[in-house]
Amino acid sequence: MWDPVRAGLAERARVITPDLPGDLVDPPSLEAVAVRLVGLLDELGLDRCDVGGASLGGYVLMALLRVAPERVGRVLFAGTKAVADTPEAARGRFELADRVEREGASAAAGMAPNLVSDPGLAPRLQGWIGEQPAAAVAWTARAMAARPDSRETLRALDLDALVVHGERDAVMGVEVAEDIAALTGGQLVVVPGAGHLVPVEAPEAFLGAVLPWLAR
Repeated sequence: MWDPVRAGLAERARVITPDLPGDLVDPPSLEAVAVRLVGLLDELGLDRCDVGGASLGGYVLMALLRVAPERVGRVLFAGTKAVADTPEAARGRFELADRVEREGASAAAGMAPNLVSDPGLAPRLQGWIGEQPAAAVAWTARAMAARPDSRETLRALDLDALVVHGERDAVMGVEVAEDIAALTGGQLVVVPGAGHLVPVEAPEAFLGAVLPWLAR
């Protein structure tokens, strides 16, 4: 999902895009993913870095800010939200996890059309989802359902923040991005016409927002 913007970002910074979650632990927790990220930073010899997360990656970034805030410099949130799931939303994730374990990762591919405003991109996303290990998809769904509210975590930040959000995000409205920007005092950029996965659907607009921020 970062391939469309990788080369552009690499003009300004070293770009690291780890595959996650990798090792699965019980109970499912995004903090476990954050701990694994800290281990990766240790392996790479990086004490501190700017961290960006899109969608689920934004939830992982918030977990990282709870686990090891000292390892994070600037923060970039794209297509994500600070609030925890409602009971209904959490129940839907648990049901999806059960279905994926029964039917395989492709059972989750039905969400793809909601992730972009251009329906022509949906088959590509369906392919990406279908390629994932079913156990990892189910684990991640349960970890997202269990995540805590992160508003106090963000309110306590004293970091330079950028928030990028698609104007036509069908998964979560622009108001959740406004909330993150208000909590962090960060800059908000709403990308016209884009859906949930801005780096995939509007890479030039994404880079147009992020590169000047990186250059500051």
